[in-house]
Amino acid sequence: MATAVETLDKLERRLTISFPIAEVQSEVEKRLKVRARTAKAPGFRPGKVPMKMVAAQYGYQVETEVLNDKVGQAFNQAANDNNLRVAGYPRIEPKTGDAVAEGNLAFDATFEVYPEFTVGDLAAAEVEQVKTEVSDVEIDKTIDILRKQRVHYHVKGEQGAHGDGGDQSAQSGDRATVDFTGKIDGVEFAGGKADDFAFVLGEGRMLPEFEAATLGLKAGESKTFPLAFPEDYHGKDVAGKTAEFTITLKKLEWAHLPEVDSDFAKMLGVADGDLAKMRTDIKENLEREVKGRVKAKTKDSVMDALVKAVEFDVPKTLVEQDGQRLAEMTRQDMAQRGMSVKDVPFPPELFAAQAERRVRLGLILAELVKANKLQATAEQIKAQVEDFAQSYEDPQQVVKYYYSDRSRLAEVEALVLEENVVTYVLGKAKVTDKVLPFDELMGNNAQA
Repeated sequence: MATAVETLDKLERRLTISFPIAEVQSEVEKRLKVRARTAKAPGFRPGKVPMKMVAAQYGYQVETEVLNDKVGQAFNQAANDNNLRVAGYPRIEPKTGDAVAEGNLAFDATFEVYPEFTVGDLAAAEVEQVKTEVSDVEIDKTIDILRKQRVHYHVKGEQGAHGDGGDQSAQSGDRATVDFTGKIDGVEFAGGKADDFAFVLGEGRMLPEFEAATLGLKAGESKTFPLAFPEDYHGKDVAGKTAEFTITLKKLEWAHLPEVDSDFAKMLGVADGDLAKMRTDIKENLEREVKGRVKAKTKDSVMDALVKAVEFDVPKTLVEQDGQRLAEMTRQDMAQRGMSVKDVPFPPELFAAQAERRVRLGLILAELVKANKLQATAEQIKAQVEDFAQSYEDPQQVVKYYYSDRSRLAEVEALVLEENVVTYVLGKAKVTDKVLPFDELMGNNAQA
């Protein structure tokens, strides 16, 4: 039996559920008899243990199970009877005192319900649709990056198939191998000494003063110079201090980049070494990457517009649950990166804003999909899987990979559903095309 639903707050509700103690006792006795059939105890054959001993051993556990089942069933029945869309799980508390009828058990169930809202006219919503072109300039830049990834070094001054490297002094782009010793107030410090240490000049791996002192040296030459560590330097013992370094250049190598020829094309997987085909392949790969990033940016703009366009209260329970999920995901991600997270706290409150937005968007998307029949079709899911597969050497294996696991397919389905929503909103909202330069779209990846 359940009382009428009481409204506590905008989304918070409470109801009292009760049932006779005799029902609980009867069910407990029934379950204990079932346990008794297989119960074991020293001195008794299985199934012959006296009921008093069975009750002593399992009584508390069984009673707890029965109460949980009874309360759960009663709550679900009350929720159905009152057409309640319960968000999360109810908080159950036993009720005592004169409010409880004699011979009954009563519990207060406090819970939240999903908000009631509709997504209205989206004509006033403002969305940016990003566009980016892949030109010959981007293809040339990518080829340069691919050449640098395949660089090999030759000792300066030693004649080889590609020459001797020209100027025998250290230049930007050369790989220098040095011995160095650093001292502060005449005393060596931890991490301030190394032998046969190699680095490429111009990559920014070393502090500017260190690179500047190396430039111009020839193999066998040494130099002593001051180096001021930045205040925010990662080595706290030396941060903000000035050290005196002595470096000796032991070996100097110049970088040889492969020529853009048929051999280079073959290295990139073009079997016949055709340079035109190589450029076409690179362009297609860049366009595929651009397509994904453009879609992501446009989707972000659509989601921002939806959050602004629809206002409603979000169930706190769902936000807390998602905050805990985000905290755990962050912990696992950091652990997989090799970071020690054993004693690092991950309070869900840190993720509250992100969780609130995720829950809000989830509710908006669900409402849009339901109201406008935007569910993902089998054909759309198949097309998306095949699109994923195109960037792999064996597309059919990738297709099998997705279709062999329902959870993987569900992830694809969620992506398609989001795309359906984006397409729907773009057809309703005030859309502004925004041309984004390739380098800006790609960010740091363009400089890899």
